[in-house]
Amino acid sequence: MATLPVYRWRLAPDGYATRRQLRAAGLRPGGQDVAAQLERPRSRRGPLVAYLYRVDLARPVRPMTPGRRAALAKANRARRVCPQCGTDAGYVIPSSLGTCVPCNSPSTTARSA
Repeated sequence: MATLPVYRWRLAPDGYATRRQLRAAGLRPGGQDVAAQLERPRSRRGPLVAYLYRVDLARPVRPMTPGRRAALAKANRARRVCPQCGTDAGYVIPSSLGTCVPCNSPSTTARSA
């Protein structure tokens, strides 16, 4: 297996981009393999690594269809509904709690009432 070319931070040649840079340009990797990697040295730890993709092989981002938009809205709505009391909390329920804040700490609501 061939090794990837490694470039220092901010010294990658034109024609390469990270996933975030591709996305900002309205592109996606489109199934291509990682073409190179970028390394940023750090003290006391290993270097930060970013994978680079070739821009000329990137494909446009797929458009959001009405079905995908509806499925995403339904999934986001489900993340706001408390499984214990069944109400819409108005915010995404933290997975660390598992329930809305009032259900997670009933003693707090009893004191304030």
